Amino acid sequence: MFWWLYYATNPCKNFSELPLVMWLQGGPGGSSTGFGNFEEIGPLDSDLKPRNTTWLQAASLLFVDNPVGSGFSYVNQSGAYAKDLATVSSDMMVLLKTFFDCHKEFQAIQQGTIKCNFAGVALGDSWISPIVWFSLDSVLSWGPYLYSMSLLDDSGLAEVFEVAEQVLDAVNKGLYKEATQLWGKAETVIEKNTDGVNFYNILTKSTPLPAMESSLEFTQNHLVRLCERHVRHLHGDSLSQLMNGPIRKKLKIIPEDYSWGGQATSVFVNMEKDFMKPVISIVDELLNAGVNVTVYNGQLDLIVDTMGQEAWLRKLKWPELPEFNKLKWKALYSNPESSETSAFVKSHKNLAFYWILRAGHMVPSDQGDMALKMLRLVTQQE
Repeated sequence: MFWWLYYATNPCKNFSELPLVMWLQGGPGGSSTGFGNFEEIGPLDSDLKPRNTTWLQAASLLFVDNPVGSGFSYVNQSGAYAKDLATVSSDMMVLLKTFFDCHKEFQAIQQGTIKCNFAGVALGDSWISPIVWFSLDSVLSWGPYLYSMSLLDDSGLAEVFEVAEQVLDAVNKGLYKEATQLWGKAETVIEKNTDGVNFYNILTKSTPLPAMESSLEFTQNHLVRLCERHVRHLHGDSLSQLMNGPIRKKLKIIPEDYSWGGQATSVFVNMEKDFMKPVISIVDELLNAGVNVTVYNGQLDLIVDTMGQEAWLRKLKWPELPEFNKLKWKALYSNPESSETSAFVKSHKNLAFYWILRAGHMVPSDQGDMALKMLRLVTQQE
């Protein structure tokens, strides 16, 4: 597994006074060391120019390419790919134990075998409960969201709702592989009815998908379109050229027969039966254990729309949820000299929710100032 560490560069504080943030990209198959690093929060952008809103101003950053096979992480036998969340977590625990053993400057309180003071998690436009997007009180959240934004008409909304019921039925029966296939069908229905809306920012249009590849990796056609839509966009040509060119040459540790992002499709395919399973219960476990949980979401995201996020949040069994729900949100401004609202936030005890305005799925890319401010608020630096 490949990881990349930067030490915080705050001019007023030593890195030891600031937290360590581990960034995981998602996908599954997206590269943290590539996309998250150069397109979102690292010190340099994809043109290798300084980023004014790098999170290094408020934390040290650990980017990890996971599951194994993502980015510069690789496997040399097909059986080593993760097929479920339990394996992904197990692999990550091995990496973290090794990391903290080698980087004792980040060690703190020992819990079990890993010396780390685990302070909290942030779930950014995260795929927590896929069925919520297909069952928002028996109504697909994607449909009403697009309808309210004038991106679906009555006929299109009915088509989306029809396929949504099929997805929900498959999930309820535990047919997760079939649910994944139907999820792909639902996205195709949406694309056709919206003239190709971008699932990651509804104000833009998706790039037409390339022709299907004929390699053994692409024997399941429904996975081809899903992988192209949800992983390949993270491996754009310019970023791929950067990672497989200057960065690879600088690193000097990547085997010649492996390339950055070369195994991403296999990562996606191997997780097919797992990623339609809801994990709301894990969020409940974190909250009940006293771990700080921050949920943030971009206003213009479709694949993980805010309506859906709010819906799974309501399904939490956390005892403090009723008190959280009673609160009113408050406005946030990324620029103290401006009256333009950048976000809203609601926070109670160890749960916080941020509504990030004018941002799509990749919040730090679209609203870098607000994302950095949020990090400072979450880590109690503001």
